[in-house]
Amino acid sequence: MDPTGLLLTTYSVFSAAAGIAGNLFAIVLFVSPIPTFRRIIRRKSTEQFSGLPYIYGLLNCLICLWYGMPIVSPDVIPVATVNSVGAIFQLIYITIFILHAEKAKKVKMIGLLLAVLGIFVIIAFVSIKLFDPPNRQIFVGYLSVVSLISMFASPLFVINLVIKTKSVEFMPFYLSLATFLMSISFFAFGMFKSDPFIFVPNGIGTVLGIIQLVLYSYYSNAYGGGSREPLLESYV
Repeated sequence: MDPTGLLLTTYSVFSAAAGIAGNLFAIVLFVSPIPTFRRIIRRKSTEQFSGLPYIYGLLNCLICLWYGMPIVSPDVIPVATVNSVGAIFQLIYITIFILHAEKAKKVKMIGLLLAVLGIFVIIAFVSIKLFDPPNRQIFVGYLSVVSLISMFASPLFVINLVIKTKSVEFMPFYLSLATFLMSISFFAFGMFKSDPFIFVPNGIGTVLGIIQLVLYSYYSNAYGGGSREPLLESYV
């Protein structure tokens, strides 16, 4: 076989593998709130839990889904597939939250959901009507980078909490591990595709994931901190 052809084949295989791995690890993150929503359904109340992380998660998934569509970006379909799954999960969580929330929260969540859907429609409309394909990718790409970086920055609160309390009880190991593995998989995928809109935010996510794992190892060994559910109430 021609060495160039073999190199391209190997490159394609590793690129596809990175995309598939990123999808699998992302799904682990998408299903992680299920225990919380089982509790909401069982108690028929949202208690002190906040619905904002799921509203923001939906917006992030929709923007990244749009970026991964062939009409915007060529040859990054794993980005579209994983975020389509993520958007479905977030919609399910939001629906459950609305059904079991008190009236004030219910109205607020419905308003935020409509706002998110409206923002997504505007982004899609503007990107198609005002930008040609190369510039369309740049426009949506910058939006996805801002969205992803702010999403990856959210664990900074938990990192600060771990340092202050010297306990890892609010930073579950497997959730931190899945975040790291997802980030590094999509970082590799973005590098294979030479797409900075993918590898830059996921590179930041990888660094934050490493920090979480190092902190978990240090504080769990030094102070014997336990691991419980994520402190979702803190994201109010």
